[in-house]
This record gives sequence, C-alpha cells and structure tokens, in this order.
Amino acid sequence: MEQGGLSVESRTKRTFKPRTLVITAVAWGLAVIFLLPYIEMIITALRPANELRDRTYLPDDFAWSNLIDVWGESTLGTNLKITLLVAGGSTLLVLLVSLPAAYYTARMTYRGRKLFLLLVLVTQMFQPTALLVGLYREFYQFDMLNSVWTLILTNGAFNLAFAIWILTAYIGSIPKELEEAAMVDGTGRLGAMFRVTLPLAMPGVVTAVIFTFISAWNEFVMGLTLSTEPEKQPLTVGISNFIGNYTVEWNYLFAGSVIAIVPVVILFAFIERHVVSGLTAGSVK
Repeated sequence: MEQGGLSVESRTKRTFKPRTLVITAVAWGLAVIFLLPYIEMIITALRPANELRDRTYLPDDFAWSNLIDVWGESTLGTNLKITLLVAGGSTLLVLLVSLPAAYYTARMTYRGRKLFLLLVLVTQMFQPTALLVGLYREFYQFDMLNSVWTLILTNGAFNLAFAIWILTAYIGSIPKELEEAAMVDGTGRLGAMFRVTLPLAMPGVVTAVIFTFISAWNEFVMGLTLSTEPEKQPLTVGISNFIGNYTVEWNYLFAGSVIAIVPVVILFAFIERHVVSGLTAGSVK
C-alpha cells in the first residue's frame, strides 16, 4: 500500500534500521547519564533526615516538608532576593553597554576597530579568580563590600565581552540597506537602530540576556569573597552555608539547590529557540 510516496513496508524498514537503533540507544544513554545527578539531587532533597545514610536509592517516605523547612532553617529567602537583584541588574547593565558598542562596531568603520575587538576578546580570557585579590582590595578601599552594587558591577564586567561579540555578529548579519531605507524616509540613525535593527536582532539580544543572567545567577567565587555577611550573600553562597565544620545538612543543601535551578530552567525553556538562533547568527550568509 502506497501512502505519501512511500510504502508502509519501506517506511517500517527505515524506522528500524540497526544504525538508527544504535544512535537512539546511545542518545538515551547519554541523556540518562547527564540527568542522573539532577535525579539524585531531587531524591536527596526529599529524603528524611533519618534516612540520609541509608543505602537504598529511594527513601521509604518522601519528606516534601524539606522544601518548606529549608526557608526557615536559613537566610535562603534573602539570598534568593539578592541573587535576583544581582542577575537582573547585571543583565540590564550588560545590555545597556553592549548594545551601543556592538551596533557602532558592526556598522561603522573606524581606526582601531580590530584592536577594540581584540581587546574585548582578551578581557574574555581573564578568569574572575585571577583578579580576585585585586578586586577585593579595590572594593575594600571604596567601602563597597557586602553590597549588591558590587556584585552587579563585577558580574556585568565579566559578561560584557561575550555580549558584545554575540551582538556584533548578529547586527553585522543584518543588511545596512534596511536602515538606509528607513533613514531615507526621514528616520534618524537612532530611530533606525531602535525601529529596524533592534527588532531584527532580538534573537541575538535574547541570547546575550540569557547567558548573562545564567552566569550571574550561578556565580559563586565573587559572591563568597565580596560578601561576608550571610544576609548579604547571593543564593549560591547561601546554599553552601548548610555545609558546617562537622556536619552537612544534605537534605536542606539539595533542597536549596533544587529551588535555585527551577527559575533558570523555566526561563531557558521559554526562550531556548531564541538562544539557538542567536548562537548561529552570522554563520550562514
């Protein structure tokens, strides 16, 4: 029987080819390997305290109360608020600086353009830990330790280079003729940027936003060093406070970790398609 140009028999043979089965099995195996740590984290977060040392993989009873009690056992609520402020503020700062820089670099030809892009690339090579001592001393002299603004500035600075590179590539792939046509109709350079280029470059903007937000959300070393008071620390550092000198509250530690990854997973799920299109910007002409 023919259907859609292919017989049922030929479609069945194509579906059950050994190569397809092997690739599918390998893909599922890799997916399980990558998901196992997250599954273990969720199970431990729901494990009662008296079963933390049991050898069974699944607990006898799931302690859903751990996800509620963890808020009262720590400053997790305050830490979450600080992380939201730091991640949101860093993302906004990066966007305000990188958009004009990327637009000017992609559209204008000026002396030192290649040097500027090289400088941006070099700054991306520096690891935050390599500059930790200098940054601590600088913010200490300005009396800016234990400040949300300090974390916003540091996270924004270390994510700025990536955002400029992504946006420069994406804006450069948009034809200049579109802006020129808008300016012929009476729109200025700034109006053409906001009305023509920026809407077309939105996938690249979303890519820069999500990567900056996730990087600031997951940052640990700077938060640990520049924030010494528990109620002034970001969420990643606040979760580590469940690790004591002699004991580790594993159930609360993993419960806090589950709470920390939920907002990022939801955010990434909504804009994943924009991230993919933004990463491939400029790769095909």
